[in-house]
Amino acid sequence: MTHEDTENTPALDERITGALVGAAVGDALGGPVEGYSPEQIAERHGGRVHGVVGPWHGDDWRTARPIAPYHKGDGHITDDTLMTHALVRVYARVRDHLDAYAVADHLVPDLMTNPRWIPELEAETLPLHRIFLAEKWLVARLHYGHVDPREAGVGNIVNCGAAMYMAPVGLVNAAHPAAAYAEALDVAGAHQSSYGREAAGVFAAAVAAACAPDATPDSVVAACLSLAKDGTREAIEKVCEEASLHTDVESALRPLREAVAPYDTVGPDYRSPSLGARRPSRLHAIEELPVALGMVVAARGDFRHAVLGAVNYGRDCDSIATMAGAVTGALGSPVPEEWAKTVAEASRIDLWEPAATLTSVARDVFARDVERRRAHERAFARLGGAGCSD
Repeated sequence: MTHEDTENTPALDERITGALVGAAVGDALGGPVEGYSPEQIAERHGGRVHGVVGPWHGDDWRTARPIAPYHKGDGHITDDTLMTHALVRVYARVRDHLDAYAVADHLVPDLMTNPRWIPELEAETLPLHRIFLAEKWLVARLHYGHVDPREAGVGNIVNCGAAMYMAPVGLVNAAHPAAAYAEALDVAGAHQSSYGREAAGVFAAAVAAACAPDATPDSVVAACLSLAKDGTREAIEKVCEEASLHTDVESALRPLREAVAPYDTVGPDYRSPSLGARRPSRLHAIEELPVALGMVVAARGDFRHAVLGAVNYGRDCDSIATMAGAVTGALGSPVPEEWAKTVAEASRIDLWEPAATLTSVARDVFARDVERRRAHERAFARLGGAGCSD
């Protein structure tokens, strides 16, 4: 790579900042319209959502079902970002690769014992009080049930709960999607099984692939397809094939849903899942990851368009936009400053500090990896297995 190429390539800190800030912004923009269809969103807002909007039920958010008691909207992050930042804090403590035991030893205690400002509750309280039941499963199984962390995800509903916060794994393994995939599968084993766990691995791989110097949406998808298994792989392939036929996210909204529908177990009514919803299967996939990657492809890697496409897609759009924001942010597409500023101020959270922390951790982990690799090379050489240049 020439000096000019290096100057034109976003550095590690820029990619990590873009991914984490981008994920949080996508999360906040998608929160207020989560669970609805593109048509319902357009009717409620007089057209497509183009930025930060208020709660679906206005000032009645405290009591209006099915959202109550969460203040979704007005730039508030949701549990996707709360869990992502919690995982960053685990990396900051361990300063090395993580596994399922790190979830039990560090993530679960963090959720249970450290009060933080929770924007959707407008209160300082334990993150445990905000996270969804599928995430509370971590506490029930690991803290109270003393289950082997590597197997604790078995029995939980299969959803995007683990995948939604796996961006840090991809960033610590920047430009090494296979390593990100393997680490995320280990970490997610404490939380999810089946295609929920698989999605966590593939999403981490997507973020890692997006950090490569010459990465494009197509190279990210190719990395995912080289690693993904079963229904997850098929869903990504079909959705991204469809996305490649579109030149804008608006025209892709319905076709992407149609492409992922055969693999999605939830069914057409998001708030009334089918009988077979969220059960283990080798044939199915979570909806969020394939659609997020499809939006990245349709938007040609542009952050604003990919995230707005994810938001206006509806259904679990805070998680879809979180993933699309992380991938496009890692690719180097700039996160609109006005969105980031609004979300940070409304959520009373520093969106940039976790990125600075994780950048430092990623450099430390890479240095450790180099030391371990060199030690292995020397040992293998002494066994007569290969020459050693050192």
